[in-house]
Amino acid sequence: MPKICMIGDRDSVLGFMAVGFSVHEAPDAESAAACLHRLARDPDNAVIFITEQYAAQIEADIARYKDAPLPAVVTVPGAVGSSGYGMRAIKSAVERAVGADILFKE
Repeated sequence: MPKICMIGDRDSVLGFMAVGFSVHEAPDAESAAACLHRLARDPDNAVIFITEQYAAQIEADIARYKDAPLPAVVTVPGAVGSSGYGMRAIKSAVERAVGADILFKE
């Protein structure tokens, strides 16, 4: 069965344990990048969520998985709130897939 994983700081990831996510606490961005690569090698991991705080620091690592069908790497706000990084990443992915900005149409 495909798994959903969550990478981030302790305060951001603990709640995801209650809904059945495979939770991976990372004390810093370097640890988050190592965890991302380890999880991405496992074919059972379909979706990997990572907090914006770390995603912004490891963009190059996340970019390695942009064109791969699995795992889908999705950025989410952490316990400190949203910086807007995750929404910009989703907007960019939608534009690449559809060829136009259908989310904001500015």
